[in-house]
Amino acid sequence: MDDVRGKAGTLYVVATPIGNLADMSHRATSTLQCVDLIAAEDTRQTGRLCSHFSIDTPMAAYHEHNEVQQTPVLLDRLLKGDDVALVSDAGSPLISDPGYRLVAAARDALLTVVPIPGPCAAIAAISVAGLACHHFHFEGFLPGKSGTRRNRLQKLRAMPDTLIFYESIHRHEDMLQDLCEVLGGERRAVLARELTKLHETIYRNTLQEIREWVAANPHRQKGEFVILVEGAAEGEADARAEHVLELLSEQLSPGQAAELAAKITGVPRNRLYKSKLR
Repeated sequence: MDDVRGKAGTLYVVATPIGNLADMSHRATSTLQCVDLIAAEDTRQTGRLCSHFSIDTPMAAYHEHNEVQQTPVLLDRLLKGDDVALVSDAGSPLISDPGYRLVAAARDALLTVVPIPGPCAAIAAISVAGLACHHFHFEGFLPGKSGTRRNRLQKLRAMPDTLIFYESIHRHEDMLQDLCEVLGGERRAVLARELTKLHETIYRNTLQEIREWVAANPHRQKGEFVILVEGAAEGEADARAEHVLELLSEQLSPGQAAELAAKITGVPRNRLYKSKLR
């Protein structure tokens, strides 16, 4: 295997700008120039980026609709010695974007996978949100159907960590309504829109105020959204965790129930275990 690995290519996971082209790193540019192939989520989008930086490396489409078929094709090229760069439309690949299958396949084949770090909308947003960021939960895109979305939000409602969501221009109104109704319109939140672009907007208020603020102006409804919501207050989180713990304890030992309840609710296991023993 060492001999095969020595002849094999390297998979580079390359972050690209989320809006401002000045955020493209020198390392990212040189990597895209030097590899044998760029696997791009959207070859048109990446083509414009490459044109700006005078990169003429061949590209192949690699997106959610063809990644099952394309993963073995790209893996074969890597095994034969080609270096491949994986990029998404914008930001860091795999973060709510395709790429997991290719990285996993390359890892399973003991190939070298190298991160070329750079912009990420979630990290950019939380760095300026003014919400607690020592612990946060990245949820990404919620389900498109309201019922499924609400069910998912119910599971996140008592989580004490700051929640980070992505949303597209077409669903933000319904999504904000569900956030208000399930998580509570009084929760502090931040809307980060068009990050690093000309019309970048970062608005901090309650969820209900944010929903009304967006609805009041069509210009505020355009672009890609990152929505950050403060975690549940400790009392609310503990109350739900206690309820989950009681239900699980009907079938599991105290230790097992506490461990599973902690995973479901985000409340520390030790706190739940001690409460069960009281």
